[in-house]
Amino acid sequence: MEIYEFAMQMEKEGEDYYRGLAAKTDHQGLKSILGMLADAKAQHRRLFTCLEKREHAQMADTELLTEVKKIFGEMKKEKKTGWNHPDIELYRKALDRERKTADLYRSHAGQMTDRAQKEAFLKIAREGEKHFAILEEIVEFMTRPDTWLENPEWYHLEEY
Repeated sequence: MEIYEFAMQMEKEGEDYYRGLAAKTDHQGLKSILGMLADAKAQHRRLFTCLEKREHAQMADTELLTEVKKIFGEMKKEKKTGWNHPDIELYRKALDRERKTADLYRSHAGQMTDRAQKEAFLKIAREGEKHFAILEEIVEFMTRPDTWLENPEWYHLEEY
């Protein structure tokens, strides 16, 4: 399977996965974050479609981390502890998937000769790193809400 088809399939699966996770939670903050992650995957898929057709494609810079930081700030203000999600392993699976996807895109970028396509793959790999950091915070929030709330450096989300 060609890399573009494979990448589009992976991004579609990721989008569906995040939408499925969002449907399983009643926590509005997590639902919003997961929706944003799903929307980002849809944007990546559209970019890969353009790249495959050799059309000019440029991925817009997103404010994903800024928006997620706001939501995490609201979650911290809730001071809701003891919240637990029965499917924590589903979030850990998403973490692993984001890491592998970013590594794969970086690897393919290293083999490309077309500068624009190489940059697109690297940019999406960096987006995957952001998604990974967001998911790490979600897992931390879900598994250790008391320490997550008390930690003055409660999130590691930095602008890339």
